[in-house]
Amino acid sequence: MNAALRVSPAPASALPDIQALVAADMAEVNGLIRGRLASDVLLINQISEHIIAAGGKRLRPMLVLLAARALGYSGSDHIQTAAIIEFIHTSTLLHDDVVDESDLRRGRKTANALWGNAASVLVGDFLYSRSFQLMVELQRMPIMTILANTTNAIAEGEVLQLLHVHNPDTDEAAYLRVIERKTAVLFAAATRLGAVLAGAGSAHERALHDYGLALGYAFQIADDVLDYTADASALGKNLGDDFAEGKATLPLIHAMAHASPERRALLAKAVQDGDTAAMPEVLQCIRDCGSLEYSHEIAKRYAQAAIESLASLPESPQLAALRGLALYSIQRDY
Repeated sequence: MNAALRVSPAPASALPDIQALVAADMAEVNGLIRGRLASDVLLINQISEHIIAAGGKRLRPMLVLLAARALGYSGSDHIQTAAIIEFIHTSTLLHDDVVDESDLRRGRKTANALWGNAASVLVGDFLYSRSFQLMVELQRMPIMTILANTTNAIAEGEVLQLLHVHNPDTDEAAYLRVIERKTAVLFAAATRLGAVLAGAGSAHERALHDYGLALGYAFQIADDVLDYTADASALGKNLGDDFAEGKATLPLIHAMAHASPERRALLAKAVQDGDTAAMPEVLQCIRDCGSLEYSHEIAKRYAQAAIESLASLPESPQLAALRGLALYSIQRDY
């Protein structure tokens, strides 16, 4: 990967333009999501409505739509495929909030904070199983294979992250292994499935897989920087949540590798204890070590790799939008 992002930067405010490009398709996706969330079990409907009302950028289903359209797809299966991706993503959020004991997401109380852990886990299971039903309805084995492998990798990532909680010895390689499985593989599945739907062939399928994987890395690393720098109200969650949960993300990992022995000991103890009272000292150390700049640079490299992966694809508004999303991933402030 190249050290500097060479594509002329577009402002993060370009996201509304990208969303407008797929607005008609996304309206169908949202309608399908709402329809297929319905259940005769009242609690499922309550939690599902809470999830829908929370909004979100719907970035992952948007990737399916853009990738499929970029390769000339004109059918309708991309709508259902995008909904499947969103169901999988939302189910992981419900489970994550339980594991992390989170009480705030997208500026709203989490489902587990409102209805308890048991209900959140079980409704997360409902969403997973609903995604399986939608997969089977498509009757396309390559799609089912990709999604089955992806959900398995996500589960592995969750366990890997659990093994590193409150572990001050987590290094950059271990961190990247976690975010590959927890985040990047679903981005890669979303864009790869667009190529599969379009029948675009293995070269374009690989290109869009590589794009999605690199985009997922860029997005998650940028997100981990925001956990230390963003405005809490804009971010929609409590600042320092990852630190409080004992997760050593890239800014902290870099600081621990470059701090003095005394400060490294302070950081290690803070990670082990999840000591939020130490947050001011931790943040000062991260700043002094240039760890925020380093992490942002790594995110930029992955964004550049994502853009370069698209070089062989035919030019189109959707392809330009995919490049725009790579820029957006590292320029956003929430």
